[in-house]
Amino acid sequence: MAAGDIETFHRNGIWFNRIEGESQTLGSSFMSEAEAVKVGRSAAVARQVEHTVRTEECPSTDASSYELHPRELIGR
Repeated sequence: MAAGDIETFHRNGIWFNRIEGESQTLGSSFMSEAEAVKVGRSAAVARQVEHTVRTEECPSTDASSYELHPRELIGR
């Protein structure tokens, strides 16, 4: 992930979004992964950056980028 990309992550049963390279979360918290992913994906498209979903707050190898890169969705 590059600085500025959006990351969706899980901590203590709650889902969050943040901008890579920043410690504060982006917006509010979410009770479900689906809600957090939807908002994180929209933020990534708006910023024209990548969106990654992690199952834990800490960096890990189980991060997965979504199928379509937000940059490919611009104008659709």
